[in-house]
Amino acid sequence: MSYKIVFFDVDGTITNHKDGSIPISTIEAIKTLKSKGLKVVAATGRPLSMCWELQEFGIETFITANGGYVKHIKEVIHKVPMNKSIIQEVIEFAKIENNGLSFYTEEFSMNGVTEEEILKALKETLSLNEYPETHPLIHNEDIFLLCLFANDETVEKYKLKFPHLTFKRWHPYVLNVLQEDVSKSLAIMKTLDFFGFDKSEAIAFGDGENDIDMLELVGLGIAMGNGNEKLTKVADFVTKKSSEDGIEYALKKYGII
Repeated sequence: MSYKIVFFDVDGTITNHKDGSIPISTIEAIKTLKSKGLKVVAATGRPLSMCWELQEFGIETFITANGGYVKHIKEVIHKVPMNKSIIQEVIEFAKIENNGLSFYTEEFSMNGVTEEEILKALKETLSLNEYPETHPLIHNEDIFLLCLFANDETVEKYKLKFPHLTFKRWHPYVLNVLQEDVSKSLAIMKTLDFFGFDKSEAIAFGDGENDIDMLELVGLGIAMGNGNEKLTKVADFVTKKSSEDGIEYALKKYGII
């Protein structure tokens, strides 16, 4: 199979799952892919503002906010802004219940609720060691992804309060709050259409539960050795860990680089 495009999750895939650094082998592998004419796309839970390091070594296409916002250089390929009045309603309920919310525009902000489990989740999902800023007028912005930090018991309250919304867990303490479906696989389909490629011509690398649909969609789905157990079960191949040059190893194994 002649592959034409590679989608990479970021945290725990491009980045070392132990310390958040980006291995030199991964940077060089991505540069080699580009030199061979393959498109390289970062497909991440991060907002675009947290992807500057990836832009520095040549990635130009970004699926961000778990699929809610896709941009190639300066062109927006796909976006799913939420209804502003619904955002406001969820913000008000979260204030009453004292639950954490995060908001994805091109930037990243939160509602100011602090607790140990939230900080732990931010570290695990976005490699953040501190809370982002709050934005008092965030409900007036175009928000492409809204996330709730909560356990299952708390989520039930939100389901009763907002039966028209979907709550989609992708981390033990984080859920997407959705009006319409947002996922990496839907964003990948939009990106493939934009470039004129078939899904069989695509490779995807990931490590988390929010990467399952992405790996299932493409022609070759590769899970990192440090990946979630559910993900490794659906992958075509499980490579070495991100701390052990897993991306370079897989691309060489399949003769891509």
